[in-house]
Amino acid sequence: MAGQRVLIRLQVRRFICDVAACTRRTFVEQADGLTFRYGRVTRHLHETLQVIAAALAGRPGARLAARTAIATSRSTLLRVLRAIPLPTLTAGPRVLGVDEFAIRRGATYATLLLDMETHRPIDVFDGRTADSFAAWLRAHPGVETICRDRGGNYAEGARSGAPGAVQVADRFHLWANLGEAVEKTVIAHRSCLPEPVPTDEETQTAPALVMPDQGRDGDGDERRLTVRKRERYAAVQALMIAGNSLNSISRQTGLCFRTVQCYAQADSLDELLATAERSSTLDRFKQYLLTRWNDGCTDVGRLHHELQGMGWRGSARTVQRYAHQLRGLTSAPAPGPVTPKPRKVAKWLMTNPANLTAGDQVRLKAVIARCPELEATRRHVAEFAFMMRELRGDQLPNWMAAVAADELPALHSFVKGLNRDLDAVKNGLTLTWSSGACEGAVNRVKALKRSMFGRANLDLLRHRILLPN
Repeated sequence: MAGQRVLIRLQVRRFICDVAACTRRTFVEQADGLTFRYGRVTRHLHETLQVIAAALAGRPGARLAARTAIATSRSTLLRVLRAIPLPTLTAGPRVLGVDEFAIRRGATYATLLLDMETHRPIDVFDGRTADSFAAWLRAHPGVETICRDRGGNYAEGARSGAPGAVQVADRFHLWANLGEAVEKTVIAHRSCLPEPVPTDEETQTAPALVMPDQGRDGDGDERRLTVRKRERYAAVQALMIAGNSLNSISRQTGLCFRTVQCYAQADSLDELLATAERSSTLDRFKQYLLTRWNDGCTDVGRLHHELQGMGWRGSARTVQRYAHQLRGLTSAPAPGPVTPKPRKVAKWLMTNPANLTAGDQVRLKAVIARCPELEATRRHVAEFAFMMRELRGDQLPNWMAAVAADELPALHSFVKGLNRDLDAVKNGLTLTWSSGACEGAVNRVKALKRSMFGRANLDLLRHRILLPN
């Protein structure tokens, strides 16, 4: 009260039952609105502790309570939180959203269920298997539409537990899967990315741009990432030739199954190394450095000072490493166009042309003009984006047929994946429902886990997820 701890001394009557067979021998009078059975605090204070525990849980809640002159401990708050009754659910919502989240990443997972009409979490259960999801659907009838990602477990569980429900594949995941296929296509045609070499005699005599090898660091040594990929690729390929299965290779090498699958399906080591290329914060300043180097300025300190005036926030050591490669050349390289990285080109292809800068539009047009396959990829991406934006799922079969007619293996794999879940994909491109609310709820769950400092057992976490904010 008014920032002070208050102790109420309350005198009440106690009644004694003289019936020997009665299991309750004494009865204590309660003060309405102030006390409750087995309570050591007032009802108002108990409700305040419930709100604090639901919002902040243990230690953070205890710190807040101390600031309001409430003497309590983190353990008491956790007990109060676990004692709050959760709302009972007898029937499922009309539109259900389902997604997974990690209790312990890579080891244990749980399933989060939402009412997509209210965007409120309605239940959380352990596991992410098809059987557990099907059992929940049978116990909670009434679900008409299920919004899910493209995982096979929830699709199978929905078919088993609610065969009459309409399944809707999430558009965000469809777009992300298409982006992965586009990036693989760009990597397969990465030879089309560099600018063509001039053929006239005048330009041939000029020194060409010599960019640092992406497989080596600034000191000229091979990058650890490059070495690791080469060793893993050699090991996986050797075990594949020996007749080992992917699961066996995963156990022998200690790599996860998806990583082994990636190394096994790669056509060459160059394909893997292309995805390992990493951009540098110095990339957009290299043209200026080459120009100044050709002007005769080879002082690293001076170059670093000039770059700082242009917005460079890196260290002088980074500039020194780049200059070290230039000192080893017999002639100074001439500034020239920088080859865009495959991931950058894939981003251009997946972006609305109206949202690209004028420079990026020019560079993208130059790239697709040299590569008919990337031009076809750009056309297919634009058509798929139109279907998503305008909810024209009826055009999906024609789009899939058009992709199959082009020599684009990565997009063919994407189409095969769509065929395995065709009805849900069509619904995702036709209906207005989407799993965006599920993704937002999962992000909230991750924030709750971090705020609990490891005290995130499923029973405790479930209370914090399901209780109203």
